[in-house]
Amino acid sequence: MLYDLELIKVGKIYDNGTPAVVDFDLAVVKGEFIAFLGPSGCGKTTTLRMIAGFEQISSGTIRVRGSAINDLPPERRPTSMIFQNYALFPHMTVRRNIGYGLEVKGLSAKQRAAKVDHLLATLSLEDVADKRPDKLSGGQRQRIALARGLAVEPEILLLDEPLGALDANLRKTIQAELKILQKTLGITFVFVTHAQSEALSLSDRIVVMNQGRIEQISPPHQLYTRPDTPFVARFIGRNTILDGTVKGVVGDQVLLETALGSLSGRANGPLVGGQAAKIVIPAEAMEARAAGPAGPVSRSSVNVVGATVRRSDVVGHVSHIAVALPTGTPVALEGHVDKYPPDAFPAGGDIVLTWKAAEATVIPAA
Repeated sequence: MLYDLELIKVGKIYDNGTPAVVDFDLAVVKGEFIAFLGPSGCGKTTTLRMIAGFEQISSGTIRVRGSAINDLPPERRPTSMIFQNYALFPHMTVRRNIGYGLEVKGLSAKQRAAKVDHLLATLSLEDVADKRPDKLSGGQRQRIALARGLAVEPEILLLDEPLGALDANLRKTIQAELKILQKTLGITFVFVTHAQSEALSLSDRIVVMNQGRIEQISPPHQLYTRPDTPFVARFIGRNTILDGTVKGVVGDQVLLETALGSLSGRANGPLVGGQAAKIVIPAEAMEARAAGPAGPVSRSSVNVVGATVRRSDVVGHVSHIAVALPTGTPVALEGHVDKYPPDAFPAGGDIVLTWKAAEATVIPAA
């Protein structure tokens, strides 16, 4: 299969011997929206810059549609990069900013004008075409940067946290526009972000990175509901993670012995009896109810644990409940006020938490 973009065992080691990216493997099909997600310093921007040619790779191969581009300078690569600060020319009008790459490529004035006019219309920038970027809003500057990147008709558009400078409301608006634009154009996007919500809402697949290595590559829903590693379980979403030992495995169902008794979930990864493992329970999977008069929950009960309410707040129509398990592990719950009325769980009260085994994931501890 001919991929739009391939990274094969790509690595980057700085001059002082520090590894920035280690054995990065990725194959991207045409028109796919890929997000690189991870904490600061995990190597995601370095990887993007290696694809663009602004960083030299130390090992491995980068291919675009089957051809290696390792030795090509940035201007000769079939990619275009949009930076977080947009890197627009303040002395040029919007029209000239968008057409700059076409000038460099040597297109005639007539060809440049036709392409620029088309992008101005596509990105709703016609009214500001003759203004300078420093007189425009953050959302408009972001659109200008997009138009300039698309003007040269790249095979792959690289975006380095392009929405990071926008306020929350504008960011959501631009996210929606960006996704529609990408699907309309059919161009492969590789998008770096540290915002989970952006990666989960925009991308077809997410590459989660940690300390220069890939932790998991999955579609958003799979990543959110079925983490492969403890790092992903901690980094994505709001999960409760409990340690235990595998008691038994039947099909994809795993019984785990924990400090809170026997708990069950679906296996994600090879698991055998006696192995150290973790059960990952998403906040959305947990149901809370007041503890009954019968006293504490039996430790032998499966997926039923007792907890104590620490705090309960209402924000708008959503109840936020902070509870603690008997082990001291904190758990954050939330639900509509119709489900959890403001006075349902007073601070200091005992409650019971339950969840379906199919909605919890058991992963190897290491």
